[in-house]
Amino acid sequence: MAWDEICLTQANALPHPLLRFYEWATPATTFGYFQNYESVAKQAHGTPLIRRPTGGGIVPHINDWTYSLVFPPSAPWCQYRASESYQQLHEWIQRAFLQVNLSTQLNPCTIAEGPGSCFIGAEQNDLMLDGIKLAGAAQRRNRQGFLIQGSIQPPPPSISRNSWETAFLTVASDEWGIEWVKWEPESELKRQAESLAQSKYSNPDHIRKR
Repeated sequence: MAWDEICLTQANALPHPLLRFYEWATPATTFGYFQNYESVAKQAHGTPLIRRPTGGGIVPHINDWTYSLVFPPSAPWCQYRASESYQQLHEWIQRAFLQVNLSTQLNPCTIAEGPGSCFIGAEQNDLMLDGIKLAGAAQRRNRQGFLIQGSIQPPPPSISRNSWETAFLTVASDEWGIEWVKWEPESELKRQAESLAQSKYSNPDHIRKR
């Protein structure tokens, strides 16, 4: 979470958008920036709780695939309305799954959700697999840029994460002419992220602030 926030604060200095794939070392639960801690804690089943820098609902991180996208203010994605960027994102994910022979559907309308939960029920343009929500995301926009944090709940075991990530990159290259370049953050950025992780995202006062 600290890395995603730091990348957002630096987004206006980025020459290009930034994509990060990352994993969770242990089971955890993230929840939206504006959510009430006490309500969330009742649904976390004892896993560590982390307040995200984005909105949205409760997301369990057990065997899911997580990623983030950061766009500088000059990027076309910053001009989309929230609903447009959400649809564009999940169409991108959908096409990547199709490349690895998994057919998914965009949800046409909102299905009643559990209280504060991201993956109980579904919103319009969530990605669905056999009637169950497979992928969701949360967004945050400010003057520095635009951050998306996404989770893909475990698809069938026949689909490997590596193959899907490769397909995700390939779709962007084929359809939008994206040329992917490996990003190596500077040591100062790493220091800032580590400092923020300790002072904010590991701080009970921040986690319980609402």
